[in-house]
Amino acid sequence: MPDTELAEELLQIEEADAWFEYLESTRGQGEGRYRELEPWAWARLTQRLRAVRARRARLRPAAA
Repeated sequence: MPDTELAEELLQIEEADAWFEYLESTRGQGEGRYRELEPWAWARLTQRLRAVRARRARLRPAAA
């Protein structure tokens, strides 16, 4: 059980890191640069969150 809890905690950290990367990428940009950068940052965030959800889904059956 502790291994599952550790894995879940690591996934939470990775999820938070994905959000921080998004914020760091988009914060403080001028309007033109923001328009250029935001779609990339959002796509990257979405991709990372999808990977976290997939790993979390594989983790849950192991815990059951």
